Amino acid sequence: MLQTFYIIGISDSHRLFFPPEVETVVKRGTVFSGGKRHHEIVASSLPAGAEWIDITVPLDTVFERYKNYTEVVIFASGDPLFFGFANTVQRILPEAVIHIFPSFNSLQMLAHRLLLPYQDMRIVSLTGREWNGLDRALIEGETLIGVLTDREKTPVAIARRMLDYGYDNYRMSIGESLGNEEQEQVRTYTLQEAEENTFRSPNNVILRRTESRPRFFGIPDKEFCLLNDRTKMITKRPVRLLTLSMLALREHSSFWDIGFCTGSVSIEAKLQFPHLGITAFEQREEGRMLIEQNSRRFGAPGITAVIGDFMETDLTPLPHPDAVFIGGHGGKLIEMLEKIQSVLLPNGVIVFNSVSEESGRLFREGIRRIGKEIVESIRIQVDAFNVIEIMKAK
Repeated sequence: MLQTFYIIGISDSHRLFFPPEVETVVKRGTVFSGGKRHHEIVASSLPAGAEWIDITVPLDTVFERYKNYTEVVIFASGDPLFFGFANTVQRILPEAVIHIFPSFNSLQMLAHRLLLPYQDMRIVSLTGREWNGLDRALIEGETLIGVLTDREKTPVAIARRMLDYGYDNYRMSIGESLGNEEQEQVRTYTLQEAEENTFRSPNNVILRRTESRPRFFGIPDKEFCLLNDRTKMITKRPVRLLTLSMLALREHSSFWDIGFCTGSVSIEAKLQFPHLGITAFEQREEGRMLIEQNSRRFGAPGITAVIGDFMETDLTPLPHPDAVFIGGHGGKLIEMLEKIQSVLLPNGVIVFNSVSEESGRLFREGIRRIGKEIVESIRIQVDAFNVIEIMKAK
């Protein structure tokens, strides 16, 4: 049975105005659907005897009910194709016929209230999502960022995260209950002020950059918090940058840094390739505090730190890597390579910095065992330190 969905975008306004084509759809409809808030807004406009299906989780139950009808009229917030329910219908029922009647989305409405040209605005949704999108926009220094919030990632939580990582170079405008004649409110604050306030839900946020923030390319070694102030316990800047070059991280999406110590490689990678999901492993408990301190110092949020012996760590729940850097192996390099190989995605790369002939020999042997080959090798010496051989396997 081929189904047809009419998806109508509305705001929170209780003064409904439908254009003629939407009025026609509503008048001849028999089955309607939407969130509970949408039902409250449109209930008086529905025809007598109309059936209503609440959109609640789990969505599978909702779509099971939809199967009983050839036509369903759905009310959604704003533009149904803007992080909206129309995308869900397309994904679950790709053969369905869909007619869209959009309204302004909430970020457009907030920009309108602020008289703010928004053609260059970077859009980020945190609704039911992780922080990745916002982290990336901040690292890249976007001048205008529009953020869709939810009940956990609120304006207060956003302000707190930005301040924690040093992104205090933005002002925050918050739109609450946009379109609702009685409750709508638009306020603009510094991040410090926003963190100390409360906001009515639903809401959204526009961040406006007030000044540029320095973004390192090759962080000076002395700027890092070090493990017991030991200058040898960090991948030196020239080696770090050459290592990242050989990893070719622009082409990858999930990066593992094994033996992170200070977190210098992970942090440099996040700043240069903010699209990356980064998982960093370190055996020493002190590493947890070090990577947190250094991440906040350099504005590199979103790095997942895993503390403990890598060889005993359950890798199953972690996002599998397509790029791996081995910065420490605890004398178990071959076994470590075999464990990495069990989760490495197709066409994944492994880079290792060898500080001795023996470790270089073990890496080559391990790479042969897992059916890969060394495709590039560069030797480099920094100041009076040992020569390091950077090897890339594919």
